[in-house]
Amino acid sequence: MSGLDLEELAEIELQRDEEEAAALGAARRPSAAPSVAPPAGPDPELSMKHPFYDVARHGILQVAGEDRFGRRVITFCCCRMPPSHELNHRRLLEYLKYTLDQYVESDYTIVYFHYGLNSQNKPSLRWLQSAYKEFDRRYKKNLKALYVVHPTNFIKILWTILKPLVSHKFGKKVTYFNYLSELREHLKYDQLSIPQEVLRYDEELRNLHAGRLPPPTKTPPPRPPLPTQQFGVSLQYLKDKNQGELIPPVLRYTVTYLREKGLHTEGLFRRSASVQTVREIQRLYNQGKPVNFDDYGDIHLPAVILKTFLRELPQPLLTFEAYEQILEITSVPGEHLEQDEQLQ
Repeated sequence: MSGLDLEELAEIELQRDEEEAAALGAARRPSAAPSVAPPAGPDPELSMKHPFYDVARHGILQVAGEDRFGRRVITFCCCRMPPSHELNHRRLLEYLKYTLDQYVESDYTIVYFHYGLNSQNKPSLRWLQSAYKEFDRRYKKNLKALYVVHPTNFIKILWTILKPLVSHKFGKKVTYFNYLSELREHLKYDQLSIPQEVLRYDEELRNLHAGRLPPPTKTPPPRPPLPTQQFGVSLQYLKDKNQGELIPPVLRYTVTYLREKGLHTEGLFRRSASVQTVREIQRLYNQGKPVNFDDYGDIHLPAVILKTFLRELPQPLLTFEAYEQILEITSVPGEHLEQDEQLQ
């Protein structure tokens, strides 16, 4: 099919999406006509002096916490896009770049909520093509995942149209989720700011497909940790199983390696690593097997392993019991601290 045919087909599929969404809403609310949710109000912390206030006030783009690997998460909500005649799409692209510029030096993740895109607010195909081209390698390199939530046939056709432009490497970063619950495995879900319209649509989809979903699988009882377990166990457990050594092996080896070979590395502790490789090294450590980071050729890998170890501790290093005492330190008047330093 030609590009023009595909574009016409995309338009047809988008109209079909709108009809199905409207029918779904009517099925859920048979006594009332489908309602159109009002757009989100502007963020109360958003200043009118913001260089892109005209776009930012719609709440289309949000910075929403971190994923499971500590990477910054940015969400894009189509349902908050006003009709095209009320939004300058060129300004939208500039605002996207302005926002991403604050995070592209580190690894980051984008969540795209497709629900709400319609024939009234969708950007043109030319805009989408130019947007992909303007996001050069600097933006694409550290984008580690692009999650597309509630995809439709329109997305599939759009992907076919853009495929000549999209590299194979970038394509592998795209993951499709039919339901919001699928995000929980990858993100800190509670940190996401998900529009109510998207939440309702997800619930309607689940109710519609409830009879088709497979029965829930029984979760086996949790296994007791291995004697050599390093991740996900308490510091007391590590101490008891570490033959009297106070420092856990994974902590000692990663810190030693980074001290010897990584102190002059730019961006240390800011980059991520392959999920598969991280899991492999976790498995080796948990089984008490040695890990040689030289074999992996990535100085950021031991830093990721160290962060993963600390993140998975059941209780943080600054324990819950000592939390209040630690907070009290910050309330000591500054002049007292200066006097203490002078005495020392």
